[in-house]
Amino acid sequence: MKSKVIALLELAASFRQIGLNLIRVAILIVFVWIGGLKFKYYEADGIVPFVANSPFMSFFYAKEAPEYKQYKNKEGELVLKNRQWHEANRTYVFSYGLGCLIMSIGILVFLGMFSPKIGIVGELLCIIMTIGTLSFLVTTPECWVPDLGSGEHGFPLLSGAGRLVIKDTVILAGAITLLSDTASRLLKQLKK
Repeated sequence: MKSKVIALLELAASFRQIGLNLIRVAILIVFVWIGGLKFKYYEADGIVPFVANSPFMSFFYAKEAPEYKQYKNKEGELVLKNRQWHEANRTYVFSYGLGCLIMSIGILVFLGMFSPKIGIVGELLCIIMTIGTLSFLVTTPECWVPDLGSGEHGFPLLSGAGRLVIKDTVILAGAITLLSDTASRLLKQLKK
């Protein structure tokens, strides 16, 4: 029995590199997909509360929070006056730039599979970006269920926006794990 357990543990231990590479592939898929969506109006409109309320990012927009609340479009909805407001706010220009950045980070992390020097840059950027995203839990009121009379509102009750943000804890953990692996690979190269 003990030998079977040891054999299973040895098999599981042999998956380490496969797991690390799957984290790189997962980050690539998520970042390229989400980054690509930043070129769509509904996604650009959707990030406005996060950016407008962030003390680190709000300067990218022409309008100040909470003005955006009166110009929200539902996903897939077209209200021309809202679209015009977003154009004047620089919502779409910012979203396009952010999309390019996110996709680039995903690609750099993925390339870490082949080049630790490229990978470490992507992993550091991924860590910085996910910490920035997680800061929205503090700065964005829309991350928490609003008080609409049910008695269920505020912390720790995440809204849809909050649930979207909290998932970055997993990406952060993955990026830190990859950074550790990449740093180890680079150290081995330097010690040769």
